[in-house]
Amino acid sequence: MVLPDLGPLLLTVRLAAITTVVLLIVGTPLAWWLAHTRSRMKSVVEAVTALPLVLPPTVLGFYLLVFLSPNSTLGGLWLTATGTTLTFSFLGLIIASAMYSLPFMVQPLQAAFEAVGRGPLEAAASLRATPLDAFLSVATPMAVRGYLTAIVLTFAHTIGEFGVVLMVGGNIPGRTKVVSIQIYEEVETINYAAAHSLAAILLAFSFIVLLAVYTFNRRFPVHPG
Repeated sequence: MVLPDLGPLLLTVRLAAITTVVLLIVGTPLAWWLAHTRSRMKSVVEAVTALPLVLPPTVLGFYLLVFLSPNSTLGGLWLTATGTTLTFSFLGLIIASAMYSLPFMVQPLQAAFEAVGRGPLEAAASLRATPLDAFLSVATPMAVRGYLTAIVLTFAHTIGEFGVVLMVGGNIPGRTKVVSIQIYEEVETINYAAAHSLAAILLAFSFIVLLAVYTFNRRFPVHPG
């Protein structure tokens, strides 16, 4: 088997790790709100959060490209402040990846928080625990299965992104050239040996990730509160 250039693979792992951390921070309060709110806006927020599941990646990538471009308000302010663009940059890839992988973080967490229920939180409150204490000491440990699923699926999904990252980041070696783009490039140049090596790595990784998630979920079932 031909050894491929591992630079894009390492860049992809870095992107997936940062995206997962960002979504863990952003997705936790969003999932908590969705799990407990009675707002009429809940369905709207759920629909927006789930859009990347059904929206073609190139469509999402196109709108992100427009939204982050130097001609946009956000892109223009960023260019003025830093002298660099959000498009065709690693930071742009992080933003695009976070948008594209958002449902893979939020939906498992929302399901886990809903399974916890209000009972344990009310019991913690009766013991004078603050909402934050109840979340950290009661809800979070009980939702550990949801956290593991969300983290693993978000990381794995980001690893396999193609359309969105290509639209927003392009194909700049060392900056935005991730492994999915590298595979496409190898196929275009009829370098099937290198493409096979990279594809085999992703295939094995994806299988191991899913096997680990299903095994963990079977051994540690959720006990509703």
